[in-house]
Amino acid sequence: MHHKQDGRPKSKVLASESERVIFNVSGLIFETYTSTLSRFPNTLLGDPEKRAQFYDPVRRQYFFDRHRESFDSILFYYQSGGFIKRPLTLPLNLFLDEVGFFQLGDDVMQLLQKDEGLKPTDSIRWPHGTLRRRLWLFIEYPLSSRCAKWFSLFSVAMIVVSVISFCLETLPMFITYQVDMNHSVPKIVREAVFFTEQFFYVEVTCMLWFTIEIGLRFFSCPNRYLFFKSAGNIFDIVSVLPFYIALIMLYFEVSITSSTMYLRILRFLRLLRVIRVLKLSRHSTGLQVLAKTIVTSGRELILLLFFLVVCVVIFSAMVYYAELDSNLNSFTSIPESFWWAVVTMTTVGYGDMHPQTSLGKFVGCVCAIAGVLAIALPVPVIVSNFNYFYVKEKENELLIKMIVLKEQNDRMREGNKSPKSKALKLMHRLNYSTPEVEEKLQDNSEVIN
Repeated sequence: MHHKQDGRPKSKVLASESERVIFNVSGLIFETYTSTLSRFPNTLLGDPEKRAQFYDPVRRQYFFDRHRESFDSILFYYQSGGFIKRPLTLPLNLFLDEVGFFQLGDDVMQLLQKDEGLKPTDSIRWPHGTLRRRLWLFIEYPLSSRCAKWFSLFSVAMIVVSVISFCLETLPMFITYQVDMNHSVPKIVREAVFFTEQFFYVEVTCMLWFTIEIGLRFFSCPNRYLFFKSAGNIFDIVSVLPFYIALIMLYFEVSITSSTMYLRILRFLRLLRVIRVLKLSRHSTGLQVLAKTIVTSGRELILLLFFLVVCVVIFSAMVYYAELDSNLNSFTSIPESFWWAVVTMTTVGYGDMHPQTSLGKFVGCVCAIAGVLAIALPVPVIVSNFNYFYVKEKENELLIKMIVLKEQNDRMREGNKSPKSKALKLMHRLNYSTPEVEEKLQDNSEVIN
């Protein structure tokens, strides 16, 4: 008794499913069974109708003018039943392009991005509404347009001007003094002012710009709750708060003579202004990579700190007893010697404390050598983590650029404009353009599937 499927006997069906298929990928021959490819029928190779357009009836094989090393991993995806791994010698963006060409699906794309430590491309949520979407794209992605790039550069310039103003205010020529009559003897003290007359207008201009920028980000953000969970947004808000708190205090004419707490509050607010330097991390990939490196290398840094603490205690005790009989002994106690051990192990050596005896100098030499070795040991691990995150950040930027390109292409289509010239120009500027993508643009299809 024969089991029939589509009008064919079972024996013929099994013979068809066990038929060998030959693939010619840029001259390299691959062979497999149709039953292996049919495990994923929605892909390019798994669907007979999709792969038929690449069939060469003369040579009886399928020809693909694609990357040969990538196809080895893609074919193994069918053979293993769904396991895929990028070849170590192959750039991620090139391999993802091959995965997209062979239509392995969005799930495979997200799995690869997760394995590579990248943000999933679908994690980028666009705001609702054309105005908010365009504004979000303009503010968050400087490479989306020339105006967005100039906006980002101007924001960086305002941060730099604000930090320079913050530093210059402390120069003696800009400091004013007043007489404090609260003491029995009048005392000349620094005037506790938050703004100096010379830099007031600079401060107001910078704060207005930062406030407008925060307002635009909050208005256009896709999720208002996640807005306040972002470290960059927290830095932005904290950097402008001291300005408005000081204005409120000036409005109520709080005097230094009313409470010493006022002076402490002003000093604390002035200190908070230095947080503006951290605003540069929003515009600097290097600073973001450095922060990730420090967090990832936390165990190594804690181990380094522990080793330094142990060495500081040991060498402080050794130098204290070595210098105990010296006439010019500056090591009055072991805790007082901690400072000397720290600056010696870090090879700073201020010279305010130094051993006088031969035994004390020997202890100092050993302390310096131990410090160099202790600091040098975790450096390779930290450098390796930095290089890893730097490469991943660059690859993640490339993936985000791809999404931005698609968003811009969709936006131009909504306006009934041809995306060909603008999208191609932007893609060439981002160094991401392939013949297949350009052909799709010419056919008015999607930029990226």
